[in-house]
Amino acid sequence: MMKPERTIGAALIMGALLVALSACQKEGPAEQAGKELDQATEKVGEQIEKAGDDIQDAAKGD
Repeated sequence: MMKPERTIGAALIMGALLVALSACQKEGPAEQAGKELDQATEKVGEQIEKAGDDIQDAAKGD
């Protein structure tokens, strides 16, 4: 049976390798589409906020 120190060390090494390997992957089409969707959603949110401000200004008579 492995000693706890070796088990913990092996787990840490495996975790570090997984992190390193996942950072090397290129951006795929799904991730790019997700980023574009996030940007579009943000723009729509900004436009809705501006429209709300315009409505409030119109209600105040500005």
